Amino acid sequence: MEQQKVTDVFGSMVFDDRVMRSTLSEDIYRSLKKTIEQGAQLDLSVANAVADAMKEWAVSKGATHYTHWFQPLTGITAEKHDSFITPSPDGRIIMEFSGKELIKGEPDASSFPSGGLRATFEARGYTAWDPTSYAFIKGKTLCIPTAFCSYGGEALDKKTPLLRSMEALNKQAMRILRLFGNTTVKCVRTSVGPEQEYFLIPKEMYDKRKDLIYTGRTLFGAKPPKGQELDDHYFGVIKPRVEAYMADLNEELWKLGILAKTEHNEVAPAQHELAPIYKTTNIATDHNQLTMEIMQKVAARHNLVCLLHEKPFAGVNGSGKHNNWSIATDKGVNLLTPGDTPEDNAQFLLFLCAVLKAVDDYQDLLRIAVATAGNDHRLGANEAPPAVVSVFLGDELTAILDAIENDKPYSGRKKSVLKLGVDVLPYFQKDTTDRNRTSPFAFTGNKFEFRMLGSSNSIACANIMLNSAVAESLKQYADRLEGAEDFNTALHAMIKKTIKDHKRIIFNGNGYDESWIKEATEKRGLLNYRTTPDCMPHLLDKKNVDMLTAHGVYYESELKSRCEIMLDNYCKAVIIEANTMTDMALKQIIPAIEEYTTALAESAAKKKAVAEAISCCYEQKTVTKLSVLIDQIAYRTEELTAAVASLAETGDIVEKSYAIRDKVLPKMSQLRALADEAESMTAEKYWPFPTYGDLLFGVR
Repeated sequence: MEQQKVTDVFGSMVFDDRVMRSTLSEDIYRSLKKTIEQGAQLDLSVANAVADAMKEWAVSKGATHYTHWFQPLTGITAEKHDSFITPSPDGRIIMEFSGKELIKGEPDASSFPSGGLRATFEARGYTAWDPTSYAFIKGKTLCIPTAFCSYGGEALDKKTPLLRSMEALNKQAMRILRLFGNTTVKCVRTSVGPEQEYFLIPKEMYDKRKDLIYTGRTLFGAKPPKGQELDDHYFGVIKPRVEAYMADLNEELWKLGILAKTEHNEVAPAQHELAPIYKTTNIATDHNQLTMEIMQKVAARHNLVCLLHEKPFAGVNGSGKHNNWSIATDKGVNLLTPGDTPEDNAQFLLFLCAVLKAVDDYQDLLRIAVATAGNDHRLGANEAPPAVVSVFLGDELTAILDAIENDKPYSGRKKSVLKLGVDVLPYFQKDTTDRNRTSPFAFTGNKFEFRMLGSSNSIACANIMLNSAVAESLKQYADRLEGAEDFNTALHAMIKKTIKDHKRIIFNGNGYDESWIKEATEKRGLLNYRTTPDCMPHLLDKKNVDMLTAHGVYYESELKSRCEIMLDNYCKAVIIEANTMTDMALKQIIPAIEEYTTALAESAAKKKAVAEAISCCYEQKTVTKLSVLIDQIAYRTEELTAAVASLAETGDIVEKSYAIRDKVLPKMSQLRALADEAESMTAEKYWPFPTYGDLLFGVR
């Protein structure tokens, strides 16, 4: 794409504000903007006018169909296409699209996961237009971002609770701002910039690996001679084939108004990253779902496969998604940025403390929000944060909080006792913190970077929990401050108490150090949920249910359904992996080793015939070792098959997840270790599928 055309291409497939201004009458446009910005009810006449303009615009771009694009609890997006055509009396057709069709759809809800909210025979579900997220064209289809709910009104998607959580935080943040005398702000919104990591491998190699096809990760694979030891791939020169892919990807994303900004090589061979500019959280969520889809489609054009699994290769870095989260007013003021006046700094510290309190009080919900079978392999694996949640603030900000807690002079740029709202907070730069890549939750100047998300995760879940937890902190603060006799005194006391009560969550050191895990759990009392079965049942702990239902983010029935669905997904994912392992072991690995040992035995026989004095040779030793490995692989395969079969006797999903964690996964590890050892001893031409060396260094 020529540089001068980027501005023309950007957003060209989006029914955005520019298009609405040019295609809608002034009255219709103002009414729609009021709905988008203030949540005002949308009149049907306005919807009809918007639908007609949207259809005309889409048809002019080559669209023939429309779909309500939604995000069910599968973790990916869904769509059902309907054409614009309507029969006319003369036997021809006309292109129509009504306000009713724009606002509401009725896809079949029976086959989407509902966790007991819907029975299979209760098929009806509804999609409802989310006017805050622009419609866009994908291929020849107009895609309308929507929420998805059941006939009874329960949310069957990730967007609905996300929008609820944003509104909950907005409500409580507005109470706080009013207490500080701000009467002009109309709303507070969270923004997110999700950095997306991924791997690119040759498609012809992918097609030869059943594990990648069925599970998204390699279930077998001996370590290659070289991995990431030299750190030579990180920020290295991008290979021409990958550069062509990235250029194509950028163009497709820009057409959809997705602010793809940064691209580079990541640490592991064949690993890369894309980072966008910040957007309002629900739009960022929509855009990230689109980004993952388009990454894979564009890769196919280049005869590549984009892997989004959290741990596609053992022994090298897995892929995460860094959720850069901030809070800002509709006036553009970032509430996590220090100010120049006592009032501004007091407000900054209050919101900072609200986040600290939220992360400490609901560290379990943040861990739950990123829990998947794939991410369990990544968290704590020396390139990702540990499963223990902590907050990194940096030395200077931590020292400021210590000074406030102890009513002592701060020994930084200015020396003063920090009584908030009276004395000025010592001036410090917006970003004085080093970046701590071992921290799960790091403050990086004017935002927090939540690093625990897996690369395939929808960012909705993490932001639902984060928004809700912060809303709860702000609610407790507002409840106290609104009834205080002296605002400044009460504010200072409350911030001081928050620091004292929640400083255990602050950790600025190395999160990979085993001594930290011991300190965190034994001395600080922080949680360490290593796996999905460990954490997921705690979604239904009373404190979590009470908080999430009180803010209207979830109904209790919706929470029960999420717990059921996530554990069911975990169990199904691991069972598919186990079944794939047994299939590959029996049909590919064992036959390949046997073929090689036969060839070695024949070679050994020829040697012996030539020199009868040779009592032992390389071939004989290798045949003996591989023969033992074949028997061990066969035995472990039988054990794994039996372990999976025994799961059928377990009806309770929680108990089933425990059985998978404690019985199935260890047997999978045992089988893999034997197969990988055999691979390292088998001649390359006999091995039935591409090796780690082929996959990681195959894109040239």
